[in-house]
Amino acid sequence: MPYQYVVLRCVPRVDREEFVNVGVVVYCQAADFLDVTWHCDADRLRAVDPLLDVERVCDALAFVDGVCAGDERGGALSGQPLTQRFGFLKAPKSTVLQPGPVHGGVTADPARELEHLFGRLVG
Repeated sequence: MPYQYVVLRCVPRVDREEFVNVGVVVYCQAADFLDVTWHCDADRLRAVDPLLDVERVCDALAFVDGVCAGDERGGALSGQPLTQRFGFLKAPKSTVLQPGPVHGGVTADPARELEHLFGRLVG
């Protein structure tokens, strides 16, 4: 099944163009699958910007989690079809949490692919 994914990046200071990968979102229309896996390593993030509000980053990632899950944490987006939710999540933003470019592939198991991508791209 074809799938798409974006890496979520924490960009504490846009002017410095530095970022830390903090999550991966995978969307597979054929499997009706949209999910995210993320991890906020406070020490690693503060190495890039000691003044970063790590709790704010975690809150933004919890929002993404809610959008993917379709629950109340995702607000009004949660009721939208998966295609629209992924469209929102992959759209460029000028906030501390930004999606990278959209990539794609083919998989028999989107959940397993998410785990694989997370381990390889976020660690």
